[in-house]
Amino acid sequence: MMGFDPAEVTPTDGLEPFTTAQVAAFLRAGRQLIATELAALGDDWARWRPAPDEWSANECVGHIIEADRRGFGGRIRRILAADGIAEHDWDQVGVAAARRDNERTVAEILAEFEAQRAEDIVLVEGLGSADLDGFAVHDAVGRVTVRDLLHEWVFHDRNHIRQMLANAQARAWPAMGNTRRFSYPDR
Repeated sequence: MMGFDPAEVTPTDGLEPFTTAQVAAFLRAGRQLIATELAALGDDWARWRPAPDEWSANECVGHIIEADRRGFGGRIRRILAADGIAEHDWDQVGVAAARRDNERTVAEILAEFEAQRAEDIVLVEGLGSADLDGFAVHDAVGRVTVRDLLHEWVFHDRNHIRQMLANAQARAWPAMGNTRRFSYPDR
């Protein structure tokens, strides 16, 4: 089944929001998936872009690092320090360009990612139930709570993991010959 969009799922009765322990487990799993995929790609393929306007796997991980720093762990830390603060968007494209992740090795990017993620997992595991209702008012989306951010973090990680996996799929596609028809019978 191809093309499933998780944003189109209707609310499911009986399922509670993730606990902080579950979010921490998802962050650990994401860390492992990202590290394994990036290492498998190696330096050359981790720098490859499947299209001019698409990110390479290196750039995906660089974005995840900055999103953890600015939009997830960083934002949660700011909320815990001053509940109700004003928050603003950050220039994701400009930050990605300034990082120059395609000039870095997989080992360099993974070292930065794994260190950042380890700190953020400790943060998530240390959150108490009262912390989850802390909030910021974001200029583009309005009120966001720590609980909201934890769930977006899980969603965001998986979105860019899918992007990294699609890069490897795009690399494999031209060499698949007639086996492409197993996935797309009409192509």
